[in-house]
Amino acid sequence: MVRKGGGSNLFSTKGQISVSRGVAEFHARRPVLIRGDRETLLALPVEGLDAQRFAEFTNLCAPTLPRLVITARRALALGIKATTPVVLQLAAGLGAGAVISLVTDVDTDCRPDAAAAGSAAKAAVELAKLSQGLPAVLVAELAAPSVLASEHDIITVDHRAVATFRDDLIQSLTIASRASVPLQSGSRADFVVFRDATGGSSVAIIVGKPDFSKLVLARLHSACLTGDVFGSRRCDCGDQLRLSIKRLEEMGGGVILYLAQEGRGLGLANKMRTYKMQDDGLDTIDANLTLGFDDDERDYGIAARMLQMLNCRRVVLLTNNPTKLDALVRAGIKVAGRMPLEAPINSDNRRYLAAKAARAGHQLSHVLSSLAE
Repeated sequence: MVRKGGGSNLFSTKGQISVSRGVAEFHARRPVLIRGDRETLLALPVEGLDAQRFAEFTNLCAPTLPRLVITARRALALGIKATTPVVLQLAAGLGAGAVISLVTDVDTDCRPDAAAAGSAAKAAVELAKLSQGLPAVLVAELAAPSVLASEHDIITVDHRAVATFRDDLIQSLTIASRASVPLQSGSRADFVVFRDATGGSSVAIIVGKPDFSKLVLARLHSACLTGDVFGSRRCDCGDQLRLSIKRLEEMGGGVILYLAQEGRGLGLANKMRTYKMQDDGLDTIDANLTLGFDDDERDYGIAARMLQMLNCRRVVLLTNNPTKLDALVRAGIKVAGRMPLEAPINSDNRRYLAAKAARAGHQLSHVLSSLAE
């Protein structure tokens, strides 16, 4: 039994409409006004910044000099003590390349003065994360933001709407479509597509005929283009997906939630950036932190909501990640147990798996045993 309806409509409030449009503006690399408790900032995403765009933004802000907002994680990577996002003072004449270096380079000689970010600056960084760009923005406080907004058709976003956007997005989920799909193994699966109010899609793949009123075997699987589709050897994602399908078929059915959370929630472009950092010597966790993200940016509230809409309240999880169990329990899903997925270890993914086991708490006993040999 699948329930058709979703939660409250994301577009029922003016604030949430503006956040959605703000994300679209950041995708297009255009500036947005962010209204905070005490200030309104003009914000431009660093994602895609080049000399021309930087010059145009600087001219738009004149005579005020742009400042750079980065996350606490990125500040720590630069040697700046921080527990929340910070605002960096940029010297006059600093170029776009220097700004990009402050945001992405493992080593940089530039050390601007830093101050704690206010509510508007924090919301601007969160908007950048929502757009799956680099977690950094250029900002400037202007004397007449409403005039600027009118003259240049710039939208205004309230920081409180940004803060609640992710939760509202989860509640906006609806079931868009479903169909039966034959699998390579010979079995069939029902693909149920969930869509949120911004058009984002995640999919429930129902293998066999599980009774959702009873205990169900379930897998929360974050999309991985490189591993799932192209068979990348540097992660275990594709192997875990295939093992999950096989396990569900062997045990009479269950559900895989295929979540749009590429790169542990960073997005594909940022995932490739962290891959480059890993090639230069960092492990998967330090690469995420150095770029300014948390080790894991995923929110499993969407998975819990999908299960609820499938009328599935009790599960045994196919996972090595205890964070997934905790997240579902907090969201009201009963987790009766966990079944491990021991994917093959190879020369390309050994360091990645070791970091997950030793530093991220993933329960990968076969990896630890391999390392001890």
